[in-house]
Amino acid sequence: MSLKQFEKMEKGSKISLEDIFANLKVDDNGLIGAIAQQHDTGEVLMYAYMNEKSIKETLETGQVCYWSRSRQTYWRKGESSGHRQKLVSISFDCDGDCILLKVDQHGAACHTNRRNCFFFEIEANHVVINSNPQK
Repeated sequence: MSLKQFEKMEKGSKISLEDIFANLKVDDNGLIGAIAQQHDTGEVLMYAYMNEKSIKETLETGQVCYWSRSRQTYWRKGESSGHRQKLVSISFDCDGDCILLKVDQHGAACHTNRRNCFFFEIEANHVVINSNPQK
């Protein structure tokens, strides 16, 4: 089945993970973008990439696992920093080209040690840094 066919299904209908994986729109490297959002506040924390293996690991362990394009390896969020992301829920958008991870973020989500990665904010004709790194 295609995602288009799934659109007609009623709330509570079940679809296999294999059917979803078969319909995800991944890039040439098998990667799909993932947005991490704090589950209780709605704060958007970061954007990263996942593949089928990292999604399955995340579901199995409850610890969010991404694919690091710069390091070319799996990246278990917080593995070295201690700033972990515990999975609360995972959703896919209607086009199958983006993942939404609702997480419980412990510590900073950004490698700059800020709470989130979206600290460059446009104001008028310039960009302002809108947060400080955590200590």
